Amino acid sequence: MSNYNINKGIGRTVEFKGLKAQYLFLFAGGLLGVLILVMVMYIASVNSYFCLLFGAGGASLIIWKTFSMNSKYGEHGLMKLGAKKRHPRYIICRKRVPRYLKNTSNPSQP
Repeated sequence: MSNYNINKGIGRTVEFKGLKAQYLFLFAGGLLGVLILVMVMYIASVNSYFCLLFGAGGASLIIWKTFSMNSKYGEHGLMKLGAKKRHPRYIICRKRVPRYLKNTSNPSQP
């Protein structure tokens, strides 16, 4: 009987064939989307050779891009990329300087 290791350790990320974390979900979702699109095209009586070529081309494109993003950005790279886009490039300060220099530690004194 075969022995399968299911428990990889506490706190480790999910990994399948080198794909880690969110790339695994992008991979599965992309392939599922291509499959559904090919099925809809086939039901809509589009040429079956075109459906096959579209399915094979779309699946290979998703596989290629997912593995390239996995190697380029790493495990947490997409989250870091998204955080970098939301981070401001510079801080705009429109108040006058004396307002920042006021002592606000005791507001009861005039």
